[in-house]
Order: sequence, then C-alpha cells, then structure tokens
Amino acid sequence: MNRLTPIERFDQSVRSRFQIYNSIFLTLPFDTVKDTGVLLPLFQQCCQEGFAQKLDPTAIVDRFFKQYQKDQLSDEQKHDLLFRFIRYIERQVVLFDAIEDASFASVYNLEGRGTLRSIKEAATSKGQLPQLRAYLKHFKVRPTLTAHPTQFYPGSVLGIITDLDQAIQQNDLNQIKDLLAQLGRTPFFNKSKPTPYNEAVSLIWYLQNVFYKVAGSIYNYVQEHIFEGEDFDNDLINLGFWPGGDRDGNPFVTTEITLKVARRLKKTILLNYYKDLRKLKRRITFGDLHERLTTLEHTLYDAVHSSEVRKTYQVSDLLDELLSIRAVLKEDFQSLFLKQLQDLINKVKLFGVHFATLDIRQDSSVHHLVFQALIDKGYFPLNYKERSTEEKIKLLHEFNRTLDPEVFSQEIVRKTLGSIYAMKTIQKENGEQGVHRYITSNTQSTEDLMQVFTLLRSCNWEDGLSVDVVPLFETVPDLKNAPQIMEFLYNDPIYKAHLERRGNKQTVMLGFSDGTKDGGYLMANWAIFQAKETLTALSRKYDITVIFFDGRGGPPARGGGNTSKFFASLGDTIENQEIQMTVQGQTISSKFGTTHSCQYNLEQLLGAGVTNELSQHQKTVFSQEDRKIMQRLSDLSYQAYTDFKKHPKFLSYIEQMSTLQYYGKTNIGSRPSKRNSGGKLNFSDLRAIPFVGSWSQLKQNVPGFYGVGTAIAVYEKEGELDKVKQLYQDSPFFKALIDNSIMSISKSFFELTMYMKDDPEYGAFWQLIYDEYLLSKRLLLEITQTSHLMENEPIQSASIRVREQIVLPLLTIQQFALCKIQQIKASSSIDQQALEVYEKMVTRSLFGNINASRNSA
Repeated sequence: MNRLTPIERFDQSVRSRFQIYNSIFLTLPFDTVKDTGVLLPLFQQCCQEGFAQKLDPTAIVDRFFKQYQKDQLSDEQKHDLLFRFIRYIERQVVLFDAIEDASFASVYNLEGRGTLRSIKEAATSKGQLPQLRAYLKHFKVRPTLTAHPTQFYPGSVLGIITDLDQAIQQNDLNQIKDLLAQLGRTPFFNKSKPTPYNEAVSLIWYLQNVFYKVAGSIYNYVQEHIFEGEDFDNDLINLGFWPGGDRDGNPFVTTEITLKVARRLKKTILLNYYKDLRKLKRRITFGDLHERLTTLEHTLYDAVHSSEVRKTYQVSDLLDELLSIRAVLKEDFQSLFLKQLQDLINKVKLFGVHFATLDIRQDSSVHHLVFQALIDKGYFPLNYKERSTEEKIKLLHEFNRTLDPEVFSQEIVRKTLGSIYAMKTIQKENGEQGVHRYITSNTQSTEDLMQVFTLLRSCNWEDGLSVDVVPLFETVPDLKNAPQIMEFLYNDPIYKAHLERRGNKQTVMLGFSDGTKDGGYLMANWAIFQAKETLTALSRKYDITVIFFDGRGGPPARGGGNTSKFFASLGDTIENQEIQMTVQGQTISSKFGTTHSCQYNLEQLLGAGVTNELSQHQKTVFSQEDRKIMQRLSDLSYQAYTDFKKHPKFLSYIEQMSTLQYYGKTNIGSRPSKRNSGGKLNFSDLRAIPFVGSWSQLKQNVPGFYGVGTAIAVYEKEGELDKVKQLYQDSPFFKALIDNSIMSISKSFFELTMYMKDDPEYGAFWQLIYDEYLLSKRLLLEITQTSHLMENEPIQSASIRVREQIVLPLLTIQQFALCKIQQIKASSSIDQQALEVYEKMVTRSLFGNINASRNSA
C-alpha cells in the first residue's frame, strides 16, 4: 500500500480542503457590498508582490486602490473596505482552524511515538512493564487552564468552529456553507471586558466537553491494557484551573467569584455524571441494580439543581454506591456492561466533585501591603520591616491570632484574607482537591513565603492547615536565589512540620514568560533548568519530593513550542514525579480543543514522563564540557539581551511602533494589560503576554531568538562552532530549545516593517533587531545542518506558511494604520476623527493575527 508522507497528508486533508472551502467562503456576501470576497485575493496578491519589491505598507495599500478601484473612492470608502477585509480574514483563520481540527486524526499518527499504545508496546518489548506500572501508580499530568488573554474568539465563535469541525469531517457541504454564512455575521469582539466568572464559564466548556471524555478514555486504557483490569489508586490526569482564583494583578477577582466558580465546577461535573448515569441505566436493567441506579440518578439530579444539596454532596456519596453496584455486577451478572460502569467509576476517581483544582495566586507585593495593615493594627511591632530576617521569622512563628477580614478597612486586605476563607469553604463543599494551593508570584525572599504561611495559619483551620504554600520564581535573579530560599524553609521547624503533614511534597512554580522577558530566551530556559536541578538535589537531600509547576504560554518565547519534547529532554537530575504546566489562550483550543488533539497531546505529556523514567540509561546527560558550553552560550545571550533592553530606544520603540498600547482595548480578558495602570511605561510593569504579543504583531518575535545568534557567533569567530553543533546533536534539552527558537524565527517577517530602517528616530534600533535576526537564522541553520527553517517539522511548518499567507493582508492593514497614526500625531493639528478610525483599525486587526498564531503552541 502506498503510504502518504506527513506533508502529503497535510496537503490532502488540510491545504486542499481550505482552498475549496475558502473559495466558497469568499463568494458569500456578508454585507451590502458583494465584491469584498473578490477583491481580497487581489489585495493579498498586491501585498505579496509589494513586499517582494520592498514597498512599505502604505505604498502597498495606495497601489491597490489605484489598480483595482478605478472609480475615485473617498477616504471613508477606503476605510470601509479595509475593515471588511479584516472581517473576512478573521473568518478565514477560523475556517483554517476548523479544517485543521477536523483533519487532526488524518494528519497525525494517533498511535505513533509518544502515545499510550507505543509506550505500552515499547515497555513490553524491553521487559519494562513492571517498571511502567510502578511509575504510573504515582506519576501525574496536570494541565492548568488559565484565562490569560492570548485568544480572541468569543464563545459563539468557538461554537461555530466546533460545528464546522464536525461538518467538515462529514463533508456536509450544505452545513458548511450555512456555518460559513453564520460565521460572516457573528461578531468577533466583546463590547465590554469579560468578568473573571465569564472567563471561567468559557473554559469550563473545554472541561465539560473535551477533557472529561478524554481523561476518562486515557485512564480506561491504562487500567485495561497496562494494569490488565486491576484498580490503581492514582488520578493520572488531574486538571488545574485559574479563572476565579488567580488574583495576581486582577482586581476584579473577588471572594464571591472564587466561590461561584468552584460551585459552577461542581455543578458541571455532577451534570456530566448525571448524563452518564442515565446512559448506564438504559443498559443495566436487571436485578435491583436498575432501582439503585434510579435512586442514584434522582440524588444526582437534586445535587445538580439544588444549590444547598450541591454544597453538601460529597464524592463518597456517589463512588461508594457505584463500587457496590460493580461488586454485584461481577458476582451475580457475569460482569455484563462492566466496562461502561467502570468508565463512570474511573471518571469519579479522576474528577471527584471538584472537576478541576482551583489555585489561588497573588503577588508578594500585595502580601506586604497586608502586613503593613497588620502593623498598623498593632499586630506586629512598628519597626517590623526594619528587623532582620531571623527576627521577622521569629515574630511570624509567634503570631497566634485569628484574623478577621471585616475588621480591616483596606479592600486589598479584606480580599486577600477573604480568599483564604474561601479556600476553607471550597474544601468543605468540593473536598480538599477543590483548592489546596496558594501561589505567591514574584517570590524574592524567604519572608515572602513565611508571610503567606502565617496568613494561612491565622485563618482558623480547625483540623490543621490543608493548603500547600507554592513559590513562583520568575526573574533570573529570583531563580538563582530559589535554592537558598527553599533550604531555609526545609530547615524551619514549623514549616518542616507542615510539609510532613502534607506528605513531604513541595510544589515550586517557575515562570517561563517573565523569565524570558527578563533574561532573554536562552538564559531563561537554562536558568530554569539549573534551578530545577539544584532544587531537585536539595529536596532529595531533605527527603522531600519537589513538584515543578511550569508557567508556560503559547509561543516559544513564553515557554511554549513543543512542550512534550522539552519535558522528555530533562533527564534524571530533575524530579519527574509530575508534569504540571499552565495552558492558556490559543494553546487550549489548538492542543486540547478537540477530543483527538486533546488525547494526542495529553498522551504525549504522559509519554514524556515515561521516557524520562524508563530510558534514563540511554540518555546523554550533560557532560562538564557541555555544561560549560551551555552556560557560556546563556551568559553571552543574556548579555546581548540585557544590552538590548538597556538601549535608550527600547521602551519607546515597543510603545510607539508596535500594538502594545492597543491590547487593553480588545476586551479579551478581565485582567489589566499592565500592572501599573497609569503613568510612564516601565519595563517591570509590562506583562509578558502583551510584551511578547506586540513583538509577534510586528512579526519580529524578538523574545524567541534575540541574543541566540550573538552567543553562537562567538564560537564561530573562535573557530569552535563544531562544539555547538555537537551539543545540538548530543543534548535533547539544547535541541528542544534551538528547535523552538527556530519556530520563532520562522514566524518572523521583517519585510513588513522594513520601512522603519529609514525612520530618523528608530531606524538604527530596527536595524539592530534585523541584524540579530539574520545572524540567528544563519547560525541556527548551520548548527542544525538544515537548508530551511523547521525542515524537521514539516506539518507545523506547512501550517505556519498557510496561516502567515492568510494574515499577510491583515498585517499590512495594521502597519498601514500605525503609520497613519504616527503621521496624524506628528502633524501640527490632530485630526481626531481620523485618529479614532485608524486606532480602531489597529485594534480590530489584532484579533486575526493572534488567532492565526495558535500553532505556536
């Protein structure tokens, strides 16, 4: 049989389908002007030819109107057509998303390398099945869904994508045409910012419709095919959830919203159980089991629809009865329909009555404000802040007062303490798995964690503190200080006793996004790798199991890229008990948005953990020489990136020449786009998402490669480039880093902004970025021994090329509008009406550009 290559499968299932359905889409009139779809391909061609001829975006737009609009158009008519182009292109991206989703099983090998079937077969062939079982009895994968604003699809559009996916799989042309027509008339933007609860409801859709089914399916496979039907007590895949609990920089998250989200999660999982129970009842219609299932069904119905019953309903109320029914089914009815019953039992084991675990997160600076309020109340000495660390810790240990949020006038104090009391309520209603971690962002000292520990202990935990204190280390200096901070905690008698009660497990969160923003791509990843190694050795020394929780975003610059390869590359010097990572924005929809993609990517993460555990003897660990090279490359890259940040034009360039200031106008997330809402722009106030996103909108992708080329060039100059080539061949970790950096470079398109090189203020700065891009591209191709970017990732490369082609007109319009804004602001008299039009044009163009980049994850 003639087997198609991956790229042939992509061309057949994705590219060809898109060409067919896009031709239908472009003929559909979505407004009174029926020729928009006809003119868009002409504009796209004009953009391609214009950039090839090194024209700037304004010249390209002007040429288009001269060539294809013979009748004289007013500025208003021109603007109207450009807005209609934006509208069409946004929807072309949706169409391509839906086609890729529908074709996932055709393009990717769902039983290939890294999947559960291949894992089981490999372990069996190597005689490692007992080791595999032992490992899967404690290993876990926890994807944590966050509401960080990196995707612009409202819920109505996500629903259309889902329906399009199904219609495309069935090749239902009439349904596809109707859905495309619906898509053309459905708004793509929110009139107002969503609330944190709105964000939670949107993400719960994925839990309810995708993760519930897929996690259950994976657990069933492991139980049936690896454990041969035996029960094993491990929630192999447990889900995390941040909307409603993540308070870091989000003043709109309240205690009430936290409780409301937790109750919505419980209601949703009980509703899923109820639906499965009704299906089960249609099969188990014999003995007294049918009546017992009917009673259980009625109880669940009451729990779903009655808020009071829902609050008191516990997982044992359901699981104990299901296990009892299973025993009768096995003993008296020859295990008839046991598989269907076991599926529900397994889901209850995975999701309990909490569905996903809420995390509470707050910045350390807020806790300092809370402690100032405690000092003002006389709870601590007035000179508390001036005392030594040892004296502060002693005072914290001696503090023995129950804190009441209502006695404080400051809202931030009431909210902070209120969130802790909310954790107690959620644990009573949803079980401890409902919420059990308090994450401290921007952890810089032992004091930062001990203050949180004291606040938690002082909120009246009757049966002992059932919450884990989790530091989040983000910047390069903080990563270097992390071992010292954690060793202090491990030696602190009160905290040590707390850890013993918590099973001697310590979770440590590491921030890739802010780490890269602070230290550049290579240094951030190497600093995190070294921090993990040091913390692993330290924790093992104290008989503590450290769990690493990776704060990752979508693109490589924020810890994204191919994450399963990254985790598989870490080796045995880094603790591998669990893989935990944040999943956000377009990463949720692209990697976990459908049952096929979700199952594939969850299995890849499981495979990464198993690979580390069972193949350690085959791994090439870092030699001392490799470490020296890795460290030197990181140091050189860090210096180049630091010098770049210190450039006098750095902040003004990204503020004036990019879309940074427009992110806050998109109404895609409840959280403000920067920490300090007013005043002059400071680098420390910049959030990683708009920072990285703004470089992406410029098609410069600086955080994903800047400094890499400069670092490697030193080895080339010294005649030792072969050392870097060998490191790429020998080190899975370095290879994963370089391959992800190549992805960032492949999505850059400097022709878009080449006009900036002649700018009197920013020309030299633009050239600095461009030179680093050219250098990095040349040297990365050299060390990987490839002729073009992403040569070894043909499917992703092809997807990126199609997406970049789709949004090229959108990028052109965005840059055209930005140029017009600069011209207006530079004029002696500002045309306010024109300025508003072009600013709206920039904001509207953000949507499609970001959505088209979802495969960066």
